Amino acid sequence: MKKTLYLKLLGSYLIFAALAFIIVGFFTQYQMTQNEQKAEAKALYQEASQIAANYASKVFQQQTEYVNYIQNELETLSEYNDAQIILIKANGDILMHSEDRSYLTKALNNNYEAIKGFDITDFGSKLYRIDNLYGMYDNDQLIVYATVTKNYQMMGYVLILRDINDVALSTNPYMNAVFLSMLLVIAASFVILIFFSFLVYRPLRKITAAADSFAKGDFDKTIDFKSNDEMGILANTLNFMAEELSTQEEEQRKFISNVSHDFRSPLTSIKGYCEAMLDGTIPVEMQDRYLNIILSETERLNKLTKSLLELNRFGKHELSLDIADFDINQMIKNVLLTFEGVCFERNISFDLILTGEEMFVVGDMSKLQQVLYNLIDNAIKFSHNDSSIKIETSVKKDKLFVSVKDHGIGIPADSLKKIWERFYKTDASRGRDKRGVGLGLSIVKEILSVHKQNIDVISTEGVGTEFIFSLDIAERSL
Repeated sequence: MKKTLYLKLLGSYLIFAALAFIIVGFFTQYQMTQNEQKAEAKALYQEASQIAANYASKVFQQQTEYVNYIQNELETLSEYNDAQIILIKANGDILMHSEDRSYLTKALNNNYEAIKGFDITDFGSKLYRIDNLYGMYDNDQLIVYATVTKNYQMMGYVLILRDINDVALSTNPYMNAVFLSMLLVIAASFVILIFFSFLVYRPLRKITAAADSFAKGDFDKTIDFKSNDEMGILANTLNFMAEELSTQEEEQRKFISNVSHDFRSPLTSIKGYCEAMLDGTIPVEMQDRYLNIILSETERLNKLTKSLLELNRFGKHELSLDIADFDINQMIKNVLLTFEGVCFERNISFDLILTGEEMFVVGDMSKLQQVLYNLIDNAIKFSHNDSSIKIETSVKKDKLFVSVKDHGIGIPADSLKKIWERFYKTDASRGRDKRGVGLGLSIVKEILSVHKQNIDVISTEGVGTEFIFSLDIAERSL
């Protein structure tokens, strides 16, 4: 980019300028020369026809009293037209030449000098040709002829010749105008190239330099370029991407820190208790108790690992859904049965307000069951003893909304947007949820996202929390 793109543009411009001169110069010169030759031939042919009609017939009729007069007229016309005029017989004998009176003298003495090899059929269908007149001239000539006739009998020909180089020179004024126009066009295109450098190339260099910094992990550098065109959109997009990558990098560091912390804590406990049992610090009669603690910590690690693997599958969009119709009312009742034990111990009850005896929805039943399980589990953890949890379903248009509402400690307002983050725990929850890993709500969010559904939360600290998520109603329930 730094060494090649601008040089390529400049090189392409120079090649364009050179090719433009060559192509336009050659093509225009050729076309103008052809047109000039045709125009000149037409004019000379008209002149030759006038000479054949007014003068040449008298020569062929041997009217000697007019010979010198006609010779003078040919010389005058030759000078006026900047051409040579020759009167010849059909066999090529020269009767008169505007540039050389000796031909006339020889003709009067019947001592003709002929154009060797002359054949009028060499002109073909054209009234003119370009050659050296059978070697009579060193340079090519533009040659036109007119037939001299008398009583419908062909007597001879009037040839008018003009040096082809003189014809070509007549196009020079036009070619000068063409090349001057080309110079102006190339100069204008060079100005455009300069504007291109300022408007496109320089911003592109800034964008490339910033992208190179982003590739190296430096997301602090921003592209200082304001424009409403595609280049400005690209710069804004890259700035946004850098900001997002920087945020993700920070979140990744935080994620790794949280994972390390949540793994280190149970591992430290397991290691400490094992060492204490091995060195005799914990008596044999108390080992069962600490083995149960070790088992509990192991289960916690296993739960954490499974949750991480599941979230990883969601993140890579590798999750395959088994979509089917199922009764959400029955699923809610089945999930509640799994919490009977803990709810009995803490005297927590459920208030069910379900729409209809049956309500069929569309989705992956096992995954949505996990959503409901995590939300109810969360509600139980943060509910006060001797309280109730309300589970309600309601229909709006073609959507079913499921609400899980507790009367627990609530979530601080500044934490509501963060609860979906992996490993996030509010300060209030850390003292109560000692066995949680902070991944439950992240899993809920991911499952509903792949189902293209939404979830909202309403919470007041010290009053309680309500989670509401949507599902598509099956056709059989509509």
